[in-house]
Amino acid sequence: MAQNQFQDRVYKLNEHIMTMENEKELSPEQREELLGALKSRFEKNRNRHKGLEWTKVQAKLEANAEKLWSLNEMERTGGEPDVVGHDKPTGEYIFYDCSAESPKVRRSVCYDREGLESRKEHKPENNAMDMAAAMGIELLTEEQYRELQKLGNFDTKTSDWVKTPAEIRKLGGALFCDLRYDQVFVYHNGAESYYAARGFRGSLVV
Repeated sequence: MAQNQFQDRVYKLNEHIMTMENEKELSPEQREELLGALKSRFEKNRNRHKGLEWTKVQAKLEANAEKLWSLNEMERTGGEPDVVGHDKPTGEYIFYDCSAESPKVRRSVCYDREGLESRKEHKPENNAMDMAAAMGIELLTEEQYRELQKLGNFDTKTSDWVKTPAEIRKLGGALFCDLRYDQVFVYHNGAESYYAARGFRGSLVV
């Protein structure tokens, strides 16, 4: 199956999204729409980024077309990315997927390609690690996931794969997290498993 056809099925691309493989630059209309959505979310959720100014964030984004493309991928797959931190020494801003539940278009996926290929039947469309790499983002670690939960209540009905330590992964396992009973829980599954209510969240440094 051609890559573009595969992405059409997985991501449910609409007519406004580029169809050229590996194209990582948004049209002026897409840039304007995305920046508008990010600005609105930034202003409505100031508890996530106290003391930061949108104008400075926007200037950083406009100077990095590829990172803006990645943010658009996060946005259109249901992640609702927002600024959650600022690295003062480097001047970089940190974005996490901040959707209330696991991003809808990224669910029902195995942890990684090895897990996906190990399934003999009922294979899902994709895996979390490859999807994240294609989007230009990183899966949240357990630590980052816990940081996110300090900013609100996320995944009260869903769960998310998180970056799994190599020593666990080499034994066939993978980790995922959710929020239940006002507590963050970390679980394990075979990396080949997938569920309709489990996806993944990503981070992006700009």
